[in-house]
Amino acid sequence: MTAYLLERAWLPESGGVRDDVLVEVEDGRFTAVTPDADPARAVPVRGLVVPGLANTHSHAFHRALRGRTQRGRGTFWTWRDQMYDVAARLDPEAYLALARATYREMAAAGITCVGEFHYLHHRPDGTPYDDPNAMGLALVEAARQAGIRVTVLDTLYLSSGFGAPAEGVQVRYSDGSVARWAARVAGLEAGVDAAAARVGRAVHSVRAVAETQLAAVAATMSDQPSQPFHVHLSEQVAENEGCLAASGVTPARLLDRHGLLHDRTTLVHATHLTDDDIHLIGAARAHVSFCPTTERDLGDGIGPSRRLRDAGARLTLGSDSHAVIDPFEEMRAVELDERLATQQRGHWTAAELLAAATTDGHASLGWPDAGAIAVGRRADLVVIDPGTPRTAGTGRDEFTAVFAAAAEDVRRVMADGRWIVEDGDRAAIGRELEDAVTRTWEALA
Repeated sequence: MTAYLLERAWLPESGGVRDDVLVEVEDGRFTAVTPDADPARAVPVRGLVVPGLANTHSHAFHRALRGRTQRGRGTFWTWRDQMYDVAARLDPEAYLALARATYREMAAAGITCVGEFHYLHHRPDGTPYDDPNAMGLALVEAARQAGIRVTVLDTLYLSSGFGAPAEGVQVRYSDGSVARWAARVAGLEAGVDAAAARVGRAVHSVRAVAETQLAAVAATMSDQPSQPFHVHLSEQVAENEGCLAASGVTPARLLDRHGLLHDRTTLVHATHLTDDDIHLIGAARAHVSFCPTTERDLGDGIGPSRRLRDAGARLTLGSDSHAVIDPFEEMRAVELDERLATQQRGHWTAAELLAAATTDGHASLGWPDAGAIAVGRRADLVVIDPGTPRTAGTGRDEFTAVFAAAAEDVRRVMADGRWIVEDGDRAAIGRELEDAVTRTWEALA
């Protein structure tokens, strides 16, 4: 057992930020949490401490696109062409290096768990690797080496659009059928250590899986009562229009029709919704993963976050394409985007946004025992420096974390009772990213 004395820590169940919080950690979990303590002997932890943060939507290989896809005009669809260029060339070895560096960047930003929306399954020509889960296992190993937990959201992708065959680089995404996808996912589930990695299931979108296949997807999850299910939903107006033309209903209504809208579902983006969509999603108590830095980078639009929450949905946050990896920026962007859309302030409190990034985020990834500094929870800590030029004078409380701090203000990070990031690690992480991204683009030359 190791005892730490946290100078300031966010404990929402104890009234918010408290001083001198004694935490005891044993076997990776909190065994005691005592505010206003004066222990005779404990390791001091200086700064403002919040629980480990959850990144609920990641495409690790997109990290190679940062600073490159922003160099011209275009739309989501022209950005996608550049993304396909990277997706076409990665193999398990290169993916391990790029994902590990990306996950280390996440760890340095305070992220202790990531949901990896994984569809780079096969060789570029669509044939399986000798181990058909080689790419997924590379992600698991990357997270292990970075020190964070991962939920591999193994993604079904069968169509280039509403029943049309997969084409181009998409052939490496496709298993050919729901049955073959489900069999491969079962093999991945058997091959991971549940202490640090989980496997969830995902459908890329209603564009990529035909309506006739959605019921079969639901059937594959019938014996998995706690397994997360994620899906991109209504990110683009064109997706809604195509779904209406193909099925006569919106993507949310289509998922509901086939039993895929429930309290284990996470809807990613959920940007362009009807009033009926919002009611359906809220009634299902589904999670919604907003990714504001990506949604603004791609010009997707601003989703109705507050209306979804008021209807009963649970907000989580992701960095998606990694135009930015900064969970603090994602938190405040939810509120700031609502201000732009409504010309009013004060839609989300700092405590609500921190809950989205911690407890609700972890729950949506299948880790309900993480995301809080509380007895029995996984011992994750994020130490923020309250005296940087960004954070100084801002109150040293939850408002500092949400509305002032940035990833660069994180000084130390603990995951499962182990310090995985120390002040001064950023230079080495930068060098690793430089090397991994450079090698990825050299492979494209």
